[in-house]
Amino acid sequence: MPDALPRLDREKLMQELLAEAERTVNEVADAVDDAPGGRVIRDSEEKARDSLDRFRRVVYERVLQAKVDAAEAAFPPSAQRGDGQEEAS
Repeated sequence: MPDALPRLDREKLMQELLAEAERTVNEVADAVDDAPGGRVIRDSEEKARDSLDRFRRVVYERVLQAKVDAAEAAFPPSAQRGDGQEEAS
């Protein structure tokens, strides 16, 4: 398949996102721990949802950026003339 982009390095992504996952778990746990008895769901649900939404967004953005970076790395730089300006095609 000639238009296929390079596969992502999932182990590298996992390592890069572990700190973000830890942060999210701590935020959700704090939201639940800080809620008063009898109001745990009511007072923690929105904070937990916000943290999890942020995590989802960050993961998706980083994975997309990793795909762009991998695709750019797969293509050699374009040929340039000696004066530093690119040649016209």
